[in-house]
Amino acid sequence: MDTVEVAGLRIRYRRSGVGPPLVLLHGAYEDSRIWRRQFDALSDAFTVLAWDAPGCGGSDDPPPGFTARDLGEALAGFLREAVPGKPHLLGFSMGSGIALELYRAHRSVPASLLLVSAYAGWAGSLPPEEVERRYAQVLAELERPPEQFIPEWLPTLFTDRAAPAVVQETSAIMADFHPSGMRALLNASAHADYRDLLPTIVVPTLLLYGAEDVRAPQSVAREMHRQIPGSKLVIIPDAGHMAALEAPEAFNAEVRRFLHGVTEG
Repeated sequence: MDTVEVAGLRIRYRRSGVGPPLVLLHGAYEDSRIWRRQFDALSDAFTVLAWDAPGCGGSDDPPPGFTARDLGEALAGFLREAVPGKPHLLGFSMGSGIALELYRAHRSVPASLLLVSAYAGWAGSLPPEEVERRYAQVLAELERPPEQFIPEWLPTLFTDRAAPAVVQETSAIMADFHPSGMRALLNASAHADYRDLLPTIVVPTLLLYGAEDVRAPQSVAREMHRQIPGSKLVIIPDAGHMAALEAPEAFNAEVRRFLHGVTEG
């Protein structure tokens, strides 16, 4: 892994391939290892980069009071330091919110947005009581050993048909989370609301969702699609929230198809 420094934080990242830059932004309780199948499949045509977000993997934990805007600025700094050219940003779940935060302040930076299992922020896509339930759930989890609560997450991330090895690998990655880092990320992003931003997006945007996602269901997907002008919505059959892992061939094919359309257009 390589390292850059952004606003006093060491950010670790992985990089492979040659071609237009595609930057992968992982979700909560994860790090760049979650993208192994995308590195394997897409680095023949793209320079694929995946960061460990602040507070995750090999990156430093952010300071107290870190905000959603700070997350967006951390990503902007990372792109300046590590990414050649105008990047395509692919964000999964929490990572999609970070991509939107970046777009709010730096609209000329991304060549396109690929938002996977995405919300307009929890507060922008979910009822207030569900936002508070999720927030309280994660806060409580941060006081418990991972083996006590990670198994409770897995049925909300995958269908019951997911390959056991994939579920096991994901569980092991999630168990490596930083409690203080995850707390900072939760406080920064749990109440974000990007509804006002969505209609202003003018870069090509792909929305990718698993057909059986119970965390970001199709009602959320359709509303995101309705709000983002000219966006393309793709529903991947037989997949849950983590479609990139559960149905990697279909997922990677859709990413490749979209990016080739953008780069060749």
